[in-house]
Amino acid sequence: MNFKYNIDLIELSKSFKRPLILDGAMGSLLEEKGLTSKDYSWSAKINLSKPDEVIKIHREYIHAGADIITTNTFRTNPYALDQVGINDYKKYVKQAINLAKSSIDNLPIILAGSNAPAEDCYQRTRKATVKELELNHCNHIETLYDNGCNIVLNETQSHFDEIKIICEFCSKNQIPFVVSLYFDENLKILSGENLIDIIKFIQNFNPLAISFNCISNSLLNNFLNLNPNGWLRHLNLNSSWGFYLNVFSEKKYSTYADIIKDKLKFSPSFIGACCGSKPYDIKSIKELFNERNFN
Repeated sequence: MNFKYNIDLIELSKSFKRPLILDGAMGSLLEEKGLTSKDYSWSAKINLSKPDEVIKIHREYIHAGADIITTNTFRTNPYALDQVGINDYKKYVKQAINLAKSSIDNLPIILAGSNAPAEDCYQRTRKATVKELELNHCNHIETLYDNGCNIVLNETQSHFDEIKIICEFCSKNQIPFVVSLYFDENLKILSGENLIDIIKFIQNFNPLAISFNCISNSLLNNFLNLNPNGWLRHLNLNSSWGFYLNVFSEKKYSTYADIIKDKLKFSPSFIGACCGSKPYDIKSIKELFNERNFN
């Protein structure tokens, strides 16, 4: 199954008769094993030093039921690696993609290339210049797509300048992309703009989907229940959307499925899990879908 040049997450979800299942965390699992660096590179070096660990995690998510797996490229971006004296970011990106491809083999799995904010995901004030941000995102996204990613998943984005660069570049170069947003308790991204306004801006560039990641269940609920008719009232009803929550923030639940099942009424096109998640969390999504006869 080749999704490379013609992918529609809504139609694919309809053909599956359920939301697509995105994988879970990679970096926090590697960190738990003591394999990540404490500097900007975080999980990037593992692609070269411990490739079998990356492959193992990818395969565990696929076995758990993931339809989409994400490359271990959250910190292979040029700006991050440059901070630790690594200039050849492409070597780390290509290796991560090759590891993911070898995990997929010939299965009908969508390969999503992870593109994170240039600096730390949760900082409001950054050091990177506008030029550095442009070079970082354009080069990283281009490398991800040119080396075989089906889509580019721009994760944990929360600054308007970076979102604008990503949208313009992907749209101009016809790269299938998703923007996944991180927002605060005031329903604003970290650069201060209202979440609804940012979503409307992104929609102008025809992304495959808009999603939300690394937020808590309660925060997503606050947004989804923004008004009696739900947040979709404000937006294009044909928009594809998804989410993957920060599991570290969810202390009391028996399975991950317990905290995501009430979101199904909003017709997400895909659901996954973020920091702190493990393959059994993804398996619980698959089991929930099986119970509801989605398959």
